[in-house]
Amino acid sequence: MAQGPFRRNGFTLIEVLVAIGVMALMALMSWRGIDGMLRTQTGLQERSDSLRTLQAGLAQWQADLDQLAELPGTPSWDWDGQVLRLTRSAALGSDVHVTAWTWRSNAARAGGGDWQRWQSAPLQQRGDWQSAWGLASQWGQTADDSTRAGQIDIHPLSSWQLYVHRGGSWTNPLSSDAVTDGGKSTDKPTGQSTGSTPPDAVRLVLNLPKGPVGSGPLTLDWVSPRFSQAKP
Repeated sequence: MAQGPFRRNGFTLIEVLVAIGVMALMALMSWRGIDGMLRTQTGLQERSDSLRTLQAGLAQWQADLDQLAELPGTPSWDWDGQVLRLTRSAALGSDVHVTAWTWRSNAARAGGGDWQRWQSAPLQQRGDWQSAWGLASQWGQTADDSTRAGQIDIHPLSSWQLYVHRGGSWTNPLSSDAVTDGGKSTDKPTGQSTGSTPPDAVRLVLNLPKGPVGSGPLTLDWVSPRFSQAKP
């Protein structure tokens, strides 16, 4: 009896190798796509976190200035060329806080420094306020274990600058009593106070290093509520 043609079952070795190669290529392409998506998501999350942190710091800066507490015989504002000290009202009750802002060199941070804030515990007695006022100055010059308890690192910065508005105009940076670059006064020795009278307005210039939220100068103007209400 004649036999029919040979009937092949399964795949040849070449077909199997080709199929494996195609699947490996598809897996590689899928992995690259997922990896790219994860990298993009991580970058967006880092940018979002950094932006929220910076926005929170700027909001806190404005809140501290808005809540300046001008008490008899107690300065609410003092700028010594490196640290800005403020006396501000507490959120509730009649207590006050001493807060302080500065730029501090930090080689481990992008841009070489940090924008930092310090705050005391709630204060009711003048003696407690005087201690906190002195502690804020000490923290601004040389932070140690006794002062770091109230410190918060706000955002990496290359440097910062402050300008004040008094007498109808912004002060000249070359002769201003409130200009700093990189935490060092350009016209007054560090530690020399510029007076305790709050200005009509404050211009804050933050020099952002290259990072998720961009780089370059960021300017924020604050106007005293009393000054804006006095304008016709």
